[in-house]
Amino acid sequence: MAISPLSDFAYKQVLEIIEKQEPDDRLPSEDELARKLGVSRPVLRQALARLRSEGWVYARRGSGNFVGKPPALQSATFGPLHSIPDVRSFLEFRCLIEGESAAEAARCTDTQMLAEIERRQRLLESAWSRGELGIEEDIAFHGAIAAASGNRFFSMTMAALAEQTRVSIKLIRELSPLPMVRRAVDVRNEHRAIGEAIKAGNAEAARTAMVDHLRGGMTRLFGIDNVRNPGGNHSAGA
Repeated sequence: MAISPLSDFAYKQVLEIIEKQEPDDRLPSEDELARKLGVSRPVLRQALARLRSEGWVYARRGSGNFVGKPPALQSATFGPLHSIPDVRSFLEFRCLIEGESAAEAARCTDTQMLAEIERRQRLLESAWSRGELGIEEDIAFHGAIAAASGNRFFSMTMAALAEQTRVSIKLIRELSPLPMVRRAVDVRNEHRAIGEAIKAGNAEAARTAMVDHLRGGMTRLFGIDNVRNPGGNHSAGA
């Protein structure tokens, strides 16, 4: 993931500010932060987008940026995945949470947040093009969608589930019985469908694309005959 030195500097400086505040405290405006840190607003926005994807910051439409709950405190809430049935339950939970998150993101009018989703998608595709798993880029893409939902609980939940998400993605990609080329094409197309639906502002299509993607992961890991449908009449994505 390409991060400029200035953006990394801004990230660390804002993180220091956050660590002195309480969850839900309002951060200074972007103009004020940029002046205080001596960086441009585009650099600051990149740092803030990274902090949002990690759960340190959340945005309220029209109100600015606020301090989130530290991810280290959130992750202890859920604990590790203990078994394959646990992975199944986790993916079913994600279908319900992220389907709605994507629908809300499609209703977002914040051009910066929408641009961040597109940027994270490009970084993910670049990682795949280099032959990498792109797990961190994948998590960041989903985190950007949660941030664009405008609901801090979506962002905080995604941050809290980051480690479980890493484990599930790795399992799906390593243990799937489906041919690797087919998996790669399916996953790429699923992510593109999510991004296109959000960009088009189509909430229902975004919800369906996200659930299809996550259920596609379940199909890739468990096989089509073993996938339940807790979220409605959505087709499997693989």
